[in-house]
Amino acid sequence: MTALWMLAAEAAKEEPSHTAFYMAGGALAVWALVVSALGITQHDFPSGPGGRVAVITLSVILVVAATSTAVITAG
Repeated sequence: MTALWMLAAEAAKEEPSHTAFYMAGGALAVWALVVSALGITQHDFPSGPGGRVAVITLSVILVVAATSTAVITAG
């Protein structure tokens, strides 16, 4: 039984935490749903060039965060 606990502890040390990827990927998925819902329900979404830039900027930030954390935690 002790050997099994030691094996599990050793495996946990070798496996990197994927929490950052789950958080970034989840935030990106929620953002995609929000943008989709707003785009379907509001004819002029995003209104104005400032809103357009804000949506694009936040989308790019979330995509970069999700992909970079996926690469970092993959190893």
